[in-house]
Amino acid sequence: MREVAISEKSKMSKRQSRRQSNLPSKFKVIDLFCGAGGLSLGFSKYFNNRFEHVWANDFDEAAVETFNHNLGNFCILGNIIDILRDKSVAIPKADVVIGGPPCQGFSLLNRNRESDERKQLWRPFLKVVERCGAKVFVMENVPQLLNSAEIMEIKEAGESLGFNITTAKLCAADYGVAQSRWRAFVLGCKEVDPKLFFPPIRTHAQAPELESNRLDTGNYEVQPWTTVREVISDLPRPLGTEIRDIDPPLDLHFGRKPTQMSRQRYRVVSKEGMNRFDLQRLAPELTPECWKRKKSGGTDLFGRLWWDRPAFTVRTEFFKPEKGRYLHPRQHRPITHREAARIQSFPDSFIFKGSKIEIARQIGNAVPPLLAARIADCVLECLLESNGG
Repeated sequence: MREVAISEKSKMSKRQSRRQSNLPSKFKVIDLFCGAGGLSLGFSKYFNNRFEHVWANDFDEAAVETFNHNLGNFCILGNIIDILRDKSVAIPKADVVIGGPPCQGFSLLNRNRESDERKQLWRPFLKVVERCGAKVFVMENVPQLLNSAEIMEIKEAGESLGFNITTAKLCAADYGVAQSRWRAFVLGCKEVDPKLFFPPIRTHAQAPELESNRLDTGNYEVQPWTTVREVISDLPRPLGTEIRDIDPPLDLHFGRKPTQMSRQRYRVVSKEGMNRFDLQRLAPELTPECWKRKKSGGTDLFGRLWWDRPAFTVRTEFFKPEKGRYLHPRQHRPITHREAARIQSFPDSFIFKGSKIEIARQIGNAVPPLLAARIADCVLECLLESNGG
């Protein structure tokens, strides 16, 4: 994780002075591969009122419905490659293009798929950047992107369009999200060096770092990491197994129907931090044979969260404990959709559309909005500098 260097002090003073600028009040934003809109939410009135969304796209119908309900009716459904080939579709002018081309091609789970065509979806992303005349772009992906062959192609393509390029791997917990989720970001900026403003200065840190006084942040106060307890402990026990037609947050606070075997396993893995290895140690008769054969890796499988730490990465199947560390810190159950959304830093007022499975996919695939908001701060600084601020 990046520590704030002494040179950050000068950056902070410049940033604070620019807040008084009388430059354009709204910068136009396009969001590609937008999903439910976690990245866009960080660029919205919830966190930063200097951006105006003008166009967005995704191929997931439920995600598009969610995006349009919450962020404005300008997200269109379809394959971006087909859309760019359709001459009747006009890409509006914009100052910024943001988005996360599907990351499965870079995932560790797909590392043997050398020819995965999803690795090349950054190409239509940059085509939109070119067509809309953007001054800044932000591309988000899994950390493996930064060690891939594609990152050099992305940099070369961006530079050929006149962009200065920088990259960073960021931990969401360092920006107030109750989740130690790592993501890669590629920031391109015309006219100014994005390294002047990116990556964002950390707003949160682990308690040992704060106590050691190793974080030199000038007058900028860094808070302790946000914990699972802080974001979900006020919720009552979940009711039912379906989405309920009631006001948030309890609309998405429902449970599952675990098997008797699952209930027994929950009781064995009863303490915070326990996982499948504890299950095998304490109750080998309840342990799947495939787990017994797998001697290493997967240490978060069937894991129980800690109350006073951030969660691990929330993926799209967080409701299945066998997929990760998704057991509630105290109750014998996996986390609910509402709990997962809060761990991702979505406000309760954000309304998800679709089925249980579709909403879970939207939550797990999203960029945490609080992290996105800090990226938006950096983008704003780049734009203000470009405009003479």
